Amino acid sequence: MHIQSVFLFDLDGTLVDSVYQHVMAWMEALDSEGIELSVWRIHRKIGMSGGLFTDQLLRETGLEITPELLSRLRARHTEAYKRNIASVKPLPGARELLASLTAGGIPWAIATSGRIETAAANLDALGVDASKVPVVTRDQVRYAKPDPDLFLTAAERLGAPIENAVVVGDSIWDMLAARRCRALGVGLLSGGYGQDELERSGAVRVYEDPRDLLKHLDEVGGRR
Repeated sequence: MHIQSVFLFDLDGTLVDSVYQHVMAWMEALDSEGIELSVWRIHRKIGMSGGLFTDQLLRETGLEITPELLSRLRARHTEAYKRNIASVKPLPGARELLASLTAGGIPWAIATSGRIETAAANLDALGVDASKVPVVTRDQVRYAKPDPDLFLTAAERLGAPIENAVVVGDSIWDMLAARRCRALGVGLLSGGYGQDELERSGAVRVYEDPRDLLKHLDEVGGRR
């Protein structure tokens, strides 16, 4: 009996080339509060939920974490990111990959740790209509990655068991979340994480970017 796979995609660094715009937006937000933190430390946490992300960053600085500070940081990050949205483009092969899945009758959805205020612009850049495709954002679940809520909700909206899902992401947080909900994790190098890191976090296959995944789609169950 053939089991129909469904694909659940992260957004930033997986389908759109936006990781470094997020990094610099967080850097600007932190600078505005006089918080000094190296760029590489920020990059290592992209892909987590914004709240968990800022909690961890501020823990490293030893500063007192208040709800007011977290709210200001999130708002300033969103503002800074939106100023650079024109530079955010789909990753090579992203549109073609999604079109190929649609043409092949393979269901897919997007599950992102980003909130709708930044995710909406990314979806526009990608040409995805959220009224036609299930899109789950941080606003819609209790916990974001590395918790599996985003992917569980996306699979539910597709009407598929999570065990039939292929989770495609660029960060260790995506792979950890996939492992926790018993989905198949597939990693992409387009967000800046290395192959060994993704594999150690649970990726069963790692490809360069969406274009490379499209070439090898049959290896991860991408057929009707």
